[in-house]
Amino acid sequence: MLYENGSIRYISAGENEIIRMIYSAVRDKEWLTIKPVITNEWIERGSSSFKIVYRCLYKSREVNFSARYLIEGQSDNKISLSFEGEALDTFEKCRIGFCVLHPVENCSGKPCIITHSDQSTETCIFPVEIDPLQPFRDINSMRWEANGTEFRLDFSGDIFETEDQRNWTDTSYKTYCTPQSLPSPSLIRKGEKINQKVILKVVRSFPEKKGPAVQQTITINPEIHLPLPKIGICRSTRDIPLTENEAGTIKNIGFDHYRTDLHMYTSDWKKKADLAGKEALEMGYPLELALFFDDGFLREVNDLIEWISSCNPRISVILLYHRTWLVTPLILTSLVTPLLKKAIPLLITGYGTNANFAQINFDRPESAPGDLICYSVQPQEHASDNTTLTENLQAQLHTVESARQFSDGRGIWVSPVNIKRRFNANVENYETPHTEDSLPPQVDSRLMSLFGGCWTAGSLKYLCESGLSGATYYETAGERGIIQGDLPSRWPDRFQSVPGMIFPAATVFKFLLQDKFLKVIKSSSSHPLKFDCLVLSDGKKTRIIAVNFTADRQNISITGIPGHAGLRQLHAGNYPDAVSDLKWIDNSPCTRINLIENLLLEPFSISFINTEWIVNDI
Repeated sequence: MLYENGSIRYISAGENEIIRMIYSAVRDKEWLTIKPVITNEWIERGSSSFKIVYRCLYKSREVNFSARYLIEGQSDNKISLSFEGEALDTFEKCRIGFCVLHPVENCSGKPCIITHSDQSTETCIFPVEIDPLQPFRDINSMRWEANGTEFRLDFSGDIFETEDQRNWTDTSYKTYCTPQSLPSPSLIRKGEKINQKVILKVVRSFPEKKGPAVQQTITINPEIHLPLPKIGICRSTRDIPLTENEAGTIKNIGFDHYRTDLHMYTSDWKKKADLAGKEALEMGYPLELALFFDDGFLREVNDLIEWISSCNPRISVILLYHRTWLVTPLILTSLVTPLLKKAIPLLITGYGTNANFAQINFDRPESAPGDLICYSVQPQEHASDNTTLTENLQAQLHTVESARQFSDGRGIWVSPVNIKRRFNANVENYETPHTEDSLPPQVDSRLMSLFGGCWTAGSLKYLCESGLSGATYYETAGERGIIQGDLPSRWPDRFQSVPGMIFPAATVFKFLLQDKFLKVIKSSSSHPLKFDCLVLSDGKKTRIIAVNFTADRQNISITGIPGHAGLRQLHAGNYPDAVSDLKWIDNSPCTRINLIENLLLEPFSISFINTEWIVNDI
């Protein structure tokens, strides 16, 4: 178990994770999470107990709430968390209270006995496919078994229910308050008090069967292989087009397509389309057009077809969205798709949502003309720390598996993938330009870091292993891109890059896309929150990207593919060299390794392993 910033993480029984996290959240009228300020923290540790006391202030432009927290652990296998809170002003809120995260891996498909507020009981099941609704409602307590031990959670102070957080690519189920069936936001008045308590206890324990300690291992299964999906990049949201040098750098990475967003109801869409078409031509990439229509979509699509006829751009994919609908309406898809396919032979079209998987899962689209179901991915809907971002990677695979259940045989297309949210889907359907001088909320400086490269490799692993048709990532150049480009950072105090920087994510893409005929080989990590890998092979040559998500060294072994290979490991020591040259991945010193021997992963390192390098470079 770990105490961190007012929360309890990773409550386990032996090697089995029981609770991923228990924490408290205050969310404003637009569902934005208010960052707490912790004061007066006091921790008492005993030989068989502990006590943690602290105060939290949740304050934003509108929200002002304070609470005193008490966390206690006793020798009777019980942990309790409680708070006494008070509104310091009158404000609107969508949620104030405790949240409990249940790990998907150890709960999926297992029964859970729910005791309701009237003391009646119901046996429910933790969902396997992503549930668009609340699988458990009106929870007074819940009981479930893990590894032969029965656990019980008791809740007081509000009405609790459980949702499937994989809808937002969080790899957990969340038990929370207040029920979604009640109107939100709701008003909390100055002086109003809120008290809650959550108790976790062991109800029944069986003798633990102790086995050998779990070794830190990556297991590769060469028998399970899939084609590499199409991987693309988004056009930069900077105000200026790519320079010749920037376009050349992105071209050398080897993407399959180039996404640009066109709002067809605006007067300047043709100007943006012309610029995107010119950049795509310079890079040699076909366009992925994300088209946003309003109710005049028939006129707008005919304008587009006229532009296509005049400019003759290469277009591989068109995604259809509506300006005010979170999910593409059937009438738009049914009328627009045939016109586009007639104008562009062999065109691939898709429909769905520009927002999270949640939006398309809540409002599953009716079957309509088109080849793809599409949605976007970002890991920061609920929290933004490194650990949460790593935890949430596997849920990207779950979204693809669940989307297949209602795709009617269509391919799954994830576009775009970002490390941070582009817009708040609770109040908007698409991103609007940032007009202030401050750092845009879409920018996350970790994208230029080693961790950003690790997270990118993890995302690629789970999406590629899902068998989806394609995915589109990030942007080309700038503070939301995979290279800084020729211009300096616009916010040097918050995004400390220099012109010409090649961010680690770009190196990950270049290594992945060098040989697109290789197959994606499924692999598994014994400790996926510490390290993981993506494997490509054709049975003769093999490429592996192994990443360390942590600030500690990890000593691992790789099983399933024996033999020798060359290793180039990107870490803090050679970061300056790697971000200075896209060719670092091909020209830097290479170490010969034996794949059956242990491999040392430096903190936040990205290990590029290639069986061909022992012939070419050594």
